[in-house]
Amino acid sequence: MKPTLVVLAAGMGSRYGGLKQIDPVGPSGEVILDYSVYDATRAGFGKVVFVIRRDIEAEFKSAVGSKYEGKIEVEYAFQQLRDVPGDFEIPEGRTKPWGTAHAVLAARDVVREPFGVINADDFYGRDSFKLLADALSTEENAAGRYFLVGFQLRNTVSEHGSVSRGLCRVDDRGQLAKVEECHGIEPTEGGIRLERNGEVETVDGTQTVSMNMWGFSSEFFSRAKAGFAGFLESLENPLKSEYYIPSLVQDLIDSRQAEVEVLRTVEPWLGVTYPEDKQAVQAGIRALVDDGVYPESLWE
Repeated sequence: MKPTLVVLAAGMGSRYGGLKQIDPVGPSGEVILDYSVYDATRAGFGKVVFVIRRDIEAEFKSAVGSKYEGKIEVEYAFQQLRDVPGDFEIPEGRTKPWGTAHAVLAARDVVREPFGVINADDFYGRDSFKLLADALSTEENAAGRYFLVGFQLRNTVSEHGSVSRGLCRVDDRGQLAKVEECHGIEPTEGGIRLERNGEVETVDGTQTVSMNMWGFSSEFFSRAKAGFAGFLESLENPLKSEYYIPSLVQDLIDSRQAEVEVLRTVEPWLGVTYPEDKQAVQAGIRALVDDGVYPESLWE
């Protein structure tokens, strides 16, 4: 059974001011998501599920999803604020959905096989998708055995400002112990500067970080559903609190319901945190095209 790729795209319209304003980064007008779907098909994923909002459905299918028809099976799931358990009442004034783990949960009715999860607007690289697809396709894949593709910190920074990243603590078996959120990350002459637990330090950049590229077995949905109910019961900020994948995974690790193998990659991550980053993304993809990793036009 081929694994499925779940793409978190519910925020695309709001972040970009409309889907038609997604900036091309490839030589033939490709956007970052095009490269992810292309890499996924080559790596062995059999289906892609886009998690989107209902209000961008028609525009997304026309501008984005239609490009992949005939190349890989495509399905859609919808992240909705009112997708909550039982008789929970939506807090007055709350307008946004409940975060990345809630977005994954939205795909529960269309995914029955092991699956990967990525952000729609991050470039992860060909080898990262191969690592994840191979891990999800192993016969010994079992409930509670998950994966995280870990990137080198120095391959994920911006030259144009500071970023935040999830710094991974990995045990001697290669299993994820904890993801620590670090802020103010930027390159310096002596390495990479970051803020962790209120303290500023400089590291060499070889540390492993999460860029939200996960792999799960299908029972993850039942655990995400149970965790979401607990999250809502202890809601700290009714208008802003979000149910994040790393927080859920950490709870499962701590309660020994899951183990997460870290699949390390040296692939460069590419993304646009600042407007000035776009040029670096274009240059990075141009170099990969020149090296023969990608064709001049992906879909011809």
